[in-house]
Amino acid sequence: MTSLPGTAAFSSEGHGPNAGVGVLLSHGFTGSPVSMAAWARYLADRGYAVSLPLLPGHGTTWQDLARTPWQRWYEEYEGAYFSLRERTNCVVSAGLSMGGTLALRLAARQPVAGVAVVNPGLTFSDPRARYAGVLKYVLKSAPSIGNNIRLEGQDEGAYTRTPVRAVHQLARLFRETTRSLPDVTAPVLAFRSRLDAVVPESSMDVLRSRLLNADLEVVPLENSYHVATMDHDAPLIFDRSHEFIQRVSSGVRA
Repeated sequence: MTSLPGTAAFSSEGHGPNAGVGVLLSHGFTGSPVSMAAWARYLADRGYAVSLPLLPGHGTTWQDLARTPWQRWYEEYEGAYFSLRERTNCVVSAGLSMGGTLALRLAARQPVAGVAVVNPGLTFSDPRARYAGVLKYVLKSAPSIGNNIRLEGQDEGAYTRTPVRAVHQLARLFRETTRSLPDVTAPVLAFRSRLDAVVPESSMDVLRSRLLNADLEVVPLENSYHVATMDHDAPLIFDRSHEFIQRVSSGVRA
């Protein structure tokens, strides 16, 4: 299915001293690379090899997402990792919301230098989500969770409806990733918005309690909502992630 205008994947070859470092980014659930484009360009401008795939079922229609199992989201992300790894010395996984979930799952399964996540999802704020496996048979979609952004005039290109079948798949991804968190050994940098109407604080509680073998640094975001990569604190995310990538890739840069 043809993707919607402006939702295409992004890729950039590395250059200069940072050419040997790859950064793999992922957008969130029902969203698109639009939410990560500024971050991707910022990192590309600093010489990193950057990959930002469009996840299956996204950037088209919510009905398409309803037909997409969670394994395909992860396989697309992991496939981009293998491609990036072939041309770099190390890779840092990163993502927003569900993209952060994918970044953590990848770190539990593949060697990465570090993990940078923004409001990563591991639990739901809406208690009805736990019943999505049953609700999907009687309710096709729910209101959109997109554009939870404090800065006016921003649009992340998210779907106008949230498919309930896909919520059930997301719940399965959350469970699988939570189980695998003790296998993460790379340093983790997590940005967390004080006000987030999409991902609850319990997600951070799970991350803290299950990340047993990796160093975790949490950076609070005081002036952003969920899609912080397009919000007031985006420059802070970009700068601090750059510093983090420099630190964890020390000794392997070109």
